[in-house]
Amino acid sequence: MHIDLTGRVVIVTGAARGIGHVIAEAFRAEGAVVVAVDLPSPELEEYGEVLDGAAYEADVRDAGRLRAIAADVEERFGGIDVLVNNAGVNVTGAVDEMDEDAWDRCFDINVGGVFRMSRAVISAMKRRGRGRIINAASFAAIMPSVGQAAYAASKAAVVSFTRTLAGELGPWNITVNAYAPGMIPTAMNDFEQLPVEQQQVLLDTLTLRRWGDPADVADLVRFLASDQAGYITGTLVDVSGGKLATQLPQRAHGWREPS
Repeated sequence: MHIDLTGRVVIVTGAARGIGHVIAEAFRAEGAVVVAVDLPSPELEEYGEVLDGAAYEADVRDAGRLRAIAADVEERFGGIDVLVNNAGVNVTGAVDEMDEDAWDRCFDINVGGVFRMSRAVISAMKRRGRGRIINAASFAAIMPSVGQAAYAASKAAVVSFTRTLAGELGPWNITVNAYAPGMIPTAMNDFEQLPVEQQQVLLDTLTLRRWGDPADVADLVRFLASDQAGYITGTLVDVSGGKLATQLPQRAHGWREPS
């Protein structure tokens, strides 16, 4: 199957580093015009120098700035085909000890950012009569972890928002989906920096017993943005290596004979 995204205008938030950067580069490899949106940083500035599209400094909590970016992108490139709402933060801590400002910040970025950026591009997509909005959720939206109430609740909200928006935008041939990354080592989680014993405990929860790679997520997002995914909308797609598939998947790994 050949995914052809040549000339598609794709906005990726949180594109300067981490999974967002890998997603943006995957779209570039398919010939898309990539627009990177992220907080000011040397990485974003450097990325803007190599993009065929553009790089914009923005905080996803700033609705006015996001509207201005969407309007500028539509004017410069003739429309907006794809939005990937990747930007997000993690907030940890027990509920009875959590600072209210930390809770609010988590929701304002993880949920509010998806809402604001989506709202900013909808008019352009309606004018074009098609579009793809793809939102970063998490397997924590389905199976939360102790000490991550804010993060899990915010990602669950993203899933419900995704389904609702899919229903609202279906008449304009705009699909809206969410993706749920699993255990993918990033600067946000430092999985690979944990003691070996702790890493083994985490890996034992996976059907495919390895850390995920940002490219695994990028491959899914690229597919959801393609014409081949035109009849998929309002869903959450799990890309967690089978985190939610079965209980105690490590048992099966004990059955495999050494090669």
